[in-house]
Amino acid sequence: MLTIRPLPQETRYTRQDVLRILHLETRDLLAWEREGLIPVIEGGQMYSFEHLSCLRTLREFRLQRISARSIRVQVDAMQRVAGMGDALRETSAERRGSRLAFRYAGALVDPSTQQLAFDFATLCGRKLEVSQPCGRWSDGERVAAQVQEMFVRGVQLEENAGTMEQAMQIYRAILEVKPNHAPTCINLGTILYNKRDFRSAEQMYRRATEADANYALAFFDLGNVLDELQQLGEAIEAYLKAVALVPQYADAHYNLALAYERQEERRKALRHWMAYIRLDPSSPWSIHAKAQAKKILALEKLTIVSRRGRGAAGYDSLRG
Repeated sequence: MLTIRPLPQETRYTRQDVLRILHLETRDLLAWEREGLIPVIEGGQMYSFEHLSCLRTLREFRLQRISARSIRVQVDAMQRVAGMGDALRETSAERRGSRLAFRYAGALVDPSTQQLAFDFATLCGRKLEVSQPCGRWSDGERVAAQVQEMFVRGVQLEENAGTMEQAMQIYRAILEVKPNHAPTCINLGTILYNKRDFRSAEQMYRRATEADANYALAFFDLGNVLDELQQLGEAIEAYLKAVALVPQYADAHYNLALAYERQEERRKALRHWMAYIRLDPSSPWSIHAKAQAKKILALEKLTIVSRRGRGAAGYDSLRG
């Protein structure tokens, strides 16, 4: 049986640490702060593991093009329906159409309609929804509800350094029941990545991509761990898949540009530097992206002059 041990003092993170670790943009933090989804961290204050867990959830919603305001509305509705204090921390949320649904007490709750939807697709290979659980539950229903509750518990345990190993145990138990549960693969893979167990993290991220071929974040995370393993060609393939699924995925464009530069494929790198600059012009990393693009343009101009006797065309706005 899992037991809760006393927690040691938490590791704390600066604002720049959070931006780097979670590949976030400053404008995203500001938007979430304005809506009260995360606290405003100023001066000597720092982020905790709990904050990182919430920010990772918000990052996934951003990738799915859910605005900070829309998240705020849905969170408020869930808190009114369930009488909880913080729906993002006390439940596991996911996108359902244009709205969010929250996994709570073994059910999938749509706070806008105040209906319960039990999602048994993760275990039964099909989607079954009922407005209320009635009669005697089948074994499949009971296991599905248990898996949902275990996942929420794993997320909660993951928020604290002292219970990280327990979170891993829960995630592994879930995967014993449902080997292709993509969110669990991602969460377990991220813990392993942070422990620098890159090979094990790679296995988890690959399982996530196999479980959900449209999961852009899974391909992005896979690219990151393959990069750490010096498998640059495969990392590029993973990043390309992420941007194919979500062309506005700025972070994937940024990492692609870095990877192509390391392969000395400057023109390919330039394409993704320019995409990043266009998608996220106010990011702190856009300064670096612009500088790299200018360097490539200068080199390409010299190459073209030596072959054709005239300068390179395009991207004039970067030449200052």
